[in-house]
Amino acid sequence: MSPPPPPPQLADPQPGRLARFAQRATALSERYLPDAFLFALLGTVLVLCAALTVGGATPAAAVRSWGDGFWSLIPFTLQMAMIVISGTVVATAPPVRRAIDRLACIPQGNRSATVFVAVASMTSSWFNWGFGLLFSAVLARAVARRVAGVDYRTLAATTLLGLGTVWAQGLSGSAALQVATPGLLAPATRTIIAGRAAAGGELVPGGMIPLTHTIFLWQSFLAVAIEIVFVAAVIWFITPTGAAVRTAADLGIDLREPEADVPVQQARTPGEWLEHQPWPNLLVVVLAGGYLLQTLLSAKSLAASITLNTLNLFFLTLGFALHRTPARLMRAFAAATPGIWGFLLQFPFYGGIAALITDTHLNAQIAALFTRIATPLTYPALVAAYSAVLGVFVPSGGSKWVIEAPYVLQAAHDLHVHLGWMVAVYDLGEALANLVQPFWMLPVLALLQLRARDIMGVTWTVFVVLVPVVLVLVTVLGATLPYPL
Repeated sequence: MSPPPPPPQLADPQPGRLARFAQRATALSERYLPDAFLFALLGTVLVLCAALTVGGATPAAAVRSWGDGFWSLIPFTLQMAMIVISGTVVATAPPVRRAIDRLACIPQGNRSATVFVAVASMTSSWFNWGFGLLFSAVLARAVARRVAGVDYRTLAATTLLGLGTVWAQGLSGSAALQVATPGLLAPATRTIIAGRAAAGGELVPGGMIPLTHTIFLWQSFLAVAIEIVFVAAVIWFITPTGAAVRTAADLGIDLREPEADVPVQQARTPGEWLEHQPWPNLLVVVLAGGYLLQTLLSAKSLAASITLNTLNLFFLTLGFALHRTPARLMRAFAAATPGIWGFLLQFPFYGGIAALITDTHLNAQIAALFTRIATPLTYPALVAAYSAVLGVFVPSGGSKWVIEAPYVLQAAHDLHVHLGWMVAVYDLGEALANLVQPFWMLPVLALLQLRARDIMGVTWTVFVVLVPVVLVLVTVLGATLPYPL
């Protein structure tokens, strides 16, 4: 009796139009896109040319502005470097790795894995963008280790989706926090926000816009929910299947984690003995924990207490607690430090770009152009587009908003548009820029062992399909809000 014939082989499903677009975009980015550092250099050249032509700056003045701004982001550079280091230290601590490994067991297939990490990235980034970025990157590595046949490029790209969609509509949204917190904007800007009523009073008392009129509007919550559902669906459709899948092994990436702990050798000196004692770490935890508790209790809200400094101190304190001894903490820091070289190389150039744009008033000229052609209905979409375009060249929402708030909100008064919604709209546009600007990819690229070109095909695809959705959302939802708040 002859053996039964083998079952027929099922052909790989044909990818849809959106998936084919994403695959072509990925292939093009892998072939032609340079390293993220080249974006900083190209951005410098483009803004310099604009400053000399549109801005009317002399070559000497432009060079002076660039040089004066070159080191202006040094504090911010250290803050971002510490986010990467402290976040990695926490994420690689044995208790946290075990928790993330349990989460990584939830998805069971290629598409479910990419959608799972995408949703995790977006929801966690709503609470805090720094936490969401590092958490989703470590989760992606854990998922890639557990789910066979997952496309690693798409999985890695999903870790950026929180920063490219909803982070600025959440508790760490820089523009919303600035307009709601005293002392974070210039008095002249507060005067512009306040406006003048017919009887001579202020339309917006004190020029303060509370979070209830920005990120806690029901329109903001609805926009966030729609973005999360829409982007998750896009990721489902563009995730490669069959022969198009490239796993971490295919890319030559070793996903093995270091051993949870290293056996401690017998201490040979009093100094070595001290390095392996838990009480020095405990002392730091008590000291820093007390400061963080005081900061939280003295703040008006949880959102107001969250800054880059408190976030970094929290993660650093957590790292001290989870690694228990100075020796283990130092090993974790040494392993995390190589991931920050991109910041040290690139951030000075972004400081120079920001100085060129502000000193030559390019931002004011762009804003004035938009306000001249806007109507109350179209103004939100124009500001979202403006914020996204400028965010490509100056990827720092907080510092940009300080400069742009007077123009954006004065035009909102002139056009009788809800001021709080314009803050939310600005943030939505700012987030979109992160999908096409490799600046914020730097914290996770080293951890994921990839280059910007490996994932930008996916993020560009999400950008292309998400932009019209955001523009429609800000227009339709903005029409439901009264002026001024």
